[in-house]
Amino acid sequence: MPTHTVSVLGGGSFGTVIANIVAANGYKVNFWMRNPDLVDEVNRTHENPHYLPGYQLDENVHATADIEQAVSGSRLVFVAVPSAYFRTVVRKMLPALTADTILVSTTKGIEAGSFLLMSQVMREEAPGARIGVLSGPNLASEIARRNLAGTVIASNDDMVRDRVRDVLKSEYFRVYTNDDMFGVELGGSLKNIYAIIAGLASAMGMGQNTNGMLITRSLTEMARFGRELGADPMTFLGLSGVGDLIVTCSSSLSRNFRVGFALGQGKSLEEAVAEIGQVAEGVNTLKLVKEKADELGIYMPLASGLYQIVYEGKPVSQVISALMLGEGALDVEYEAHQSKTLN
Repeated sequence: MPTHTVSVLGGGSFGTVIANIVAANGYKVNFWMRNPDLVDEVNRTHENPHYLPGYQLDENVHATADIEQAVSGSRLVFVAVPSAYFRTVVRKMLPALTADTILVSTTKGIEAGSFLLMSQVMREEAPGARIGVLSGPNLASEIARRNLAGTVIASNDDMVRDRVRDVLKSEYFRVYTNDDMFGVELGGSLKNIYAIIAGLASAMGMGQNTNGMLITRSLTEMARFGRELGADPMTFLGLSGVGDLIVTCSSSLSRNFRVGFALGQGKSLEEAVAEIGQVAEGVNTLKLVKEKADELGIYMPLASGLYQIVYEGKPVSQVISALMLGEGALDVEYEAHQSKTLN
């Protein structure tokens, strides 16, 4: 019988696979979900049919709709809820946390109004907690099929990095480490914008040359933005940057890619989001990043072009023409000086 308890908050697809990996490693997992009916179904059938039908859950996974019960006695909590609900969820669980509990965000988004990343929200709500961020090219449906995948645990606390690596170790899920928590988290948020662009281009019949150009120019844009906000540009060359960017810009399994594809078919933003049926973080991130880039004077032609299409109703063809004619011609804007050493 498992003796250690780990909590996973959020009953979506990624929360489900994280809960199952941890449970398969012998830990008791308290799996918090908002919907009591879904809780009953998960506990009865050992499956999360709404998000990952057919994916068998380990018997160590126990679903609950009581958030304090979910985190009580746990020394490690993964928070996998949409950014719009993130602060509320963290605030609700705080009364049941112990002082030594590690909090790990898996949410790839930015809080509206504050422009805070989820680790920063955690820091505001739980200033004394040990905090980490999990991010990478991690399509949940592929992890559920045990396709080989890698992720990054980022924290400035080596105990957090070591603990999460140990809990998530798997034959098919490799965990790498980084101490640039801000850069790792920012990469996971920004790439959602560019996945929408890639989906839009795909719907318009553009090919692999276009996708290759979009990915590399997106990476440059992400690193430029991250550098101005204090991230290490080298971080964007890792799994949580270019790795995640490649996957989400190349796969119809990506929710943000699918939103872009629907937009490219001429559907409205509301129709595109409704068609997906799940939260696509890139839609909200786009607006926040465009506003921040304008405020700081950061050159982000791709994000600005998508903003014009999504929020200002400009024709796609007009925006693409402006991008092709207007962007600067410099290929690589930052250098890789040396190998990274963790603090």
